[in-house]
Amino acid sequence: MGMKRTAALVLAVAALGCTDKAKVSEREAHANLDALATIANSDVGEIERGLPLGAVKLSALWAQGNDPRQDLHAVRSALARMRREVPDLDVAKSTFFAIADDKGIAIRNDLEEDAMAGLNLLKLFPDLAKAESGSYVATSGAFPGPALPSGPDKDWIAATPIKKDDGSVGGILLTGWTFRRFAYHLEEQLRHDLEQKQQNQKLPVLYVMLFDETGAYGAPQTPKVNEQAIANLNPVKATANGVAEGTMTITDREFGWVAERVPKLGGSIGIAVLRSEL
Repeated sequence: MGMKRTAALVLAVAALGCTDKAKVSEREAHANLDALATIANSDVGEIERGLPLGAVKLSALWAQGNDPRQDLHAVRSALARMRREVPDLDVAKSTFFAIADDKGIAIRNDLEEDAMAGLNLLKLFPDLAKAESGSYVATSGAFPGPALPSGPDKDWIAATPIKKDDGSVGGILLTGWTFRRFAYHLEEQLRHDLEQKQQNQKLPVLYVMLFDETGAYGAPQTPKVNEQAIANLNPVKATANGVAEGTMTITDREFGWVAERVPKLGGSIGIAVLRSEL
């Protein structure tokens, strides 16, 4: 069925004018977005299931009154071991794992170069206070740092409490990814899946972005004009009641676009797809 549908799509596009081709792209982008939302929900699900299990394994860092701040090498080793031992975390799309103390001050992450240590994470991500109070939480914000060539970025963060022997919260385990890194992951997965379905056929022009109330964030090579075009649609408002979609022209190319919020990502975060048939 997939090959027959692909062949039919190629023939249909070849017979259409620009405006009609954009409507085809809009329809196909809708199907693409459905697939991406499923992937994103699965990715977040890995974190939701795995992070509490990882926190249990890390509780030993606080055993018998120990203070993990006194042995940062042991903390990094424990984080690496935890990720290997928790299947969901071993395959998670996270770019880091870290622990913070009971005041939200970052202790150590699992990266060789730790730019996070010593940061007051509660100031950067106020919702992490929920993890300090004993609950899993997902939130977003931005770590400090120099501007990147790809432009401003945001960070998606999830955290869960780490309990001490007496049941009190000793600290939190957190993980996450940047919006642009996650958009890249989704875009590459979509391209891979389409290549499997459309063997020996040209792929459409595709861009995947994450959006929230601050703007749209694509993979590092996404043209800025494309990001701005999605941001100008005010996708948070447009998706308040569900999926938003339409067509647009960007630098003389006709695109179909679709946007939808993904509740598992939290807040008003969603995914937008720009697609143009060749």
